[in-house]
Amino acid sequence: MIELFTLQHTFPLETAVFGRVHMARLIRVRLTYRAAMKALLLRVGIDKGCGGTLSPIFDDGSFEFVPIPESVPAPGAATYNDRIGRKGKRLSAYVPSSIKNSPMHEDPEFLTCTYGDRTLKRYYLLKLVQGDLLVFYAGLQPFATDNYNEALYIIGYFDVDNVTEFNKVSEAELAESLQRYSHNAHVKRQNSLRDLVVVAGAEDSRLLDEAILISQKRPDRRGRPMHALSPEMEALLGISGFIQRSIPPRFVVEQQNVRNLVALLASTRL
Repeated sequence: MIELFTLQHTFPLETAVFGRVHMARLIRVRLTYRAAMKALLLRVGIDKGCGGTLSPIFDDGSFEFVPIPESVPAPGAATYNDRIGRKGKRLSAYVPSSIKNSPMHEDPEFLTCTYGDRTLKRYYLLKLVQGDLLVFYAGLQPFATDNYNEALYIIGYFDVDNVTEFNKVSEAELAESLQRYSHNAHVKRQNSLRDLVVVAGAEDSRLLDEAILISQKRPDRRGRPMHALSPEMEALLGISGFIQRSIPPRFVVEQQNVRNLVALLASTRL
């Protein structure tokens, strides 16, 4: 049974370390519910269909967030072998040998906290406003542990600061927007920005230290086992059904359910 937690919870400083090529980011996290807040749950990260594996979850519930491979040339994009994860190993230790030296599509990125999309997901992103939550979940598989199962877990969130639709950015504003979002994977591609929507997180956005389990497997109409929201999460969030696919993302809009989600996120340890 999932318990509800108090919302007022002040945490110590968090040091988010993203390998040798990233600087430490110190923030004070104080996530609280705000009236009219809504949340969008979105699947991200490497998976068996795009990358051939899942990100690892460890014995203590911590994890590495491993991005999908980059499919478009992106100057300056780090490879899996370049990036050292939070456990001190290169991310190449967790991916198939065929992509160890491939560039990564780091989206979302948690250094400056941006997430972008040019496909159908853009329409969902455009429904977000400042003060909403963009909550990321990913497929994780156990790494040298029997404490966790392969499943879907919440791995981080953005407290939305702003949403930029590049189709509406003027030429005068373009240089500033490109500088502001220079760490975003889509901007790094340096190709067409048409239809790109970028969500930026406020300072209390973060990659979680400990993953939050949200799924259990159920048979679909053809009898195939698929990841769906667990009964506990259905009750907590007020949404239901299969969440294995990234489309469609799922909105949490009822205010008690949003309160529950905020409390759940605020309860996680750093």
